Amino acid sequence: MTKSLYMFLIRSIWLLAICFAVSASAVGDNILASQAVAEAEEVYADMADTYGIASTIDSGLFSDYQNKDLAAWQRRYQEKRELFVGKLGKIPVSGLSKSDARAVEVMRRHLEDFPERFRSEMLPPGKCGNAARKDLPLEALSDALYACFTELGNNLDFEGNHVTRVSAFGLLGEMSEEERRKRLFYAFVPLWQAVNGNSETSSPYRRLIPLAATAAAGHGSEIDSAARTIGASPAEIERWLEQILETWRQVDGGQMVEPWNYYYRGGEADRLLEAVTPRDCFLSVNERYYHDLGANLKNLGVLYDLNPRPGKAPLAYTDFVTRGRVEDSKWHPSVVRISGSYATGGLGLLNELVHENGHAVHMMALHVRPAFMDLGDSLFVEAFADVPSWNTFEPSWQRKYLGKSAPEAASLRSLFSGVMLDVAWALFECRMLRVPTSDPNVVWTEITSRYLHIVPHPELSWWALRVQLVQTPGYMVNYGLGSVLTADMRQRTREASGAFDTGNPQWYPWLSEHLLRFGEEIETSELLRQFLGRPVSPEALLDQIRRVAVRPDKPASLTESDPFRPAVF
Repeated sequence: MTKSLYMFLIRSIWLLAICFAVSASAVGDNILASQAVAEAEEVYADMADTYGIASTIDSGLFSDYQNKDLAAWQRRYQEKRELFVGKLGKIPVSGLSKSDARAVEVMRRHLEDFPERFRSEMLPPGKCGNAARKDLPLEALSDALYACFTELGNNLDFEGNHVTRVSAFGLLGEMSEEERRKRLFYAFVPLWQAVNGNSETSSPYRRLIPLAATAAAGHGSEIDSAARTIGASPAEIERWLEQILETWRQVDGGQMVEPWNYYYRGGEADRLLEAVTPRDCFLSVNERYYHDLGANLKNLGVLYDLNPRPGKAPLAYTDFVTRGRVEDSKWHPSVVRISGSYATGGLGLLNELVHENGHAVHMMALHVRPAFMDLGDSLFVEAFADVPSWNTFEPSWQRKYLGKSAPEAASLRSLFSGVMLDVAWALFECRMLRVPTSDPNVVWTEITSRYLHIVPHPELSWWALRVQLVQTPGYMVNYGLGSVLTADMRQRTREASGAFDTGNPQWYPWLSEHLLRFGEEIETSELLRQFLGRPVSPEALLDQIRRVAVRPDKPASLTESDPFRPAVF
C-alpha cells in the first residue's frame, strides 16, 4: 500500500466517522424534538378537555363532572394551559418531522381559542348596558353586544308575553295576521337600538366595526379565512355573493314585501307542516334520519341541552365536552353536546337541529392525534352541517320522516329564502369590513331591497337579527358563502355514494373515510381540493336556486281574508 493511498483511507474513515457522529446527533435531536412535541400535545389534549368540561358545566347542562364543580375545573384548566404554554415554548424550532411541524403550527394557532382566563357563557345581567361606553376595546364591546342578544333578544315583549329571538323567527313565518307580524317585528326595536342606536357614528356597532377591521388588518378576518379555504380572494367572494343574490333576484318574481312579511312569504312549507313538526318530535326525527345515513346518534352518545332557560346562550351551537384520543392503546371517542333553545316546533327549527347534528357527527368522525382533533376552517364546518340538513326541505324527506310533505316549490322557497338572508348578511359584512365607516342601515337596505325585494326601512337596524354579527364580525360569511360549498359537497357526495335525500347507510361511512376523519391533519383548502377533485365553484348552488320556478296558483295555506297575498314560487 502506498503512503498516499494509506492517507486517503485514513481521511475517508475520519470523514465517515464525522458523518456518522453528525447523523447520530441529528437522529438524537429528532428524537428529542419528537418527544417534546408528544409531551406538549398530551398537555394540549388535557387543556382542551378541561376547557370543554368547564364550558359544559358553565352552560348549565351539568352541575359538576367527576365530582368536581365548575371552580375546580376552571382551576385545572388554568394549570393545564400554563403547563402547555411552557412546554410549547421548549419545542425546538428545527429537527421536526413534517407531521410534528404541522401539529405544532396547529396547536399554536388554536391556543387563541383557549383564553388565559376562562370565559363564562353565562354573562352577568346588565352587561348589555356596557355597550354604551365609548372606551371599550374590541373584545369587551363585543361581549357587551353579545349580552344584548341574551338580555333583550331572548326576552322580546310581545302581546304581554316574552318570546325568544329564535321563537320569533318561527312565529313570523306562521302568523296569518299581518298586523301581528308587524308588531312582533317591532318588538325587536329595543335590541336594535341597544346594538346600533339610531345608526349614528357613535353607536356601539359603528364603533365595533372599525375596531374589528383594524384587528383584521393585523391577523386577517373571517372573510380572509373563508377566501383561503376556497382558494379565492375577498374581492372574488363579494362577486360570488352578488352573483348568487342576482340569480335569486331573477327567480324571485320581483314583488316587493315588507320585512315583517319576508319570513311569512318564505314560510308556506313551515305552515303546511306545522302539525307534523311539534317540538317533541325533533329528537326522534333526527335519530331516525341519521340512523338511515349510517350514523347512530344514540350509539355516538351525543348530549342534548335543548330547553330554554334564563341566561342561556342566545344561539344554537355544538361543542366538545371531551375529545377523542388513544389511552392504554385503546381509542376513547369524543363526547359532544348540542345546545339550543327550542320553545316551539316548526320545520325551520327542526332544520336547525339537523344542522347541529351535522356538526356532532363530524366531530365524532375525527380519529387523529390530539393536535388535529378539531374540525377545520369555519367555512367548511358550517357548510358541511348543511349537507344533511338541506334535505329537510325536500318533499321526499318530509314524506318519509314527517308523514306529510309540502309542495316542492314551497319547500324550496322555505330553504332558499333563508339561505338568501345568510348570503345577504355575508355580503353586508364584506362591505362593512371593507368600508367600516359605512352606515350599516344604508348598506343593508341597498342589499335587501335590490336582491330580496324587501321594502326599504333605513330607519330600522333590522339587520341586527343574528348574534354572530356582533360576536365575531365577518363570521356570517361562513353561512352565506358556505351555501356554495354545501351545494358542491352535496353534488360530489351524490355522485360518489348515491342519493341520500331519504337516507343512505353508506353516507356516513363514506364521508367519514374521504372527508370528515382528518380534522386539522390536512389544510382545509387542500382537503376540499382532494374531495371535490377541482376548485370550489358556485355553479351547483346556482343550479339549485334555478329549481325555484314561478307558480301562478295561490298557496293553499293563505285565505281570501289574509291581507298579505304574496306571489309564491
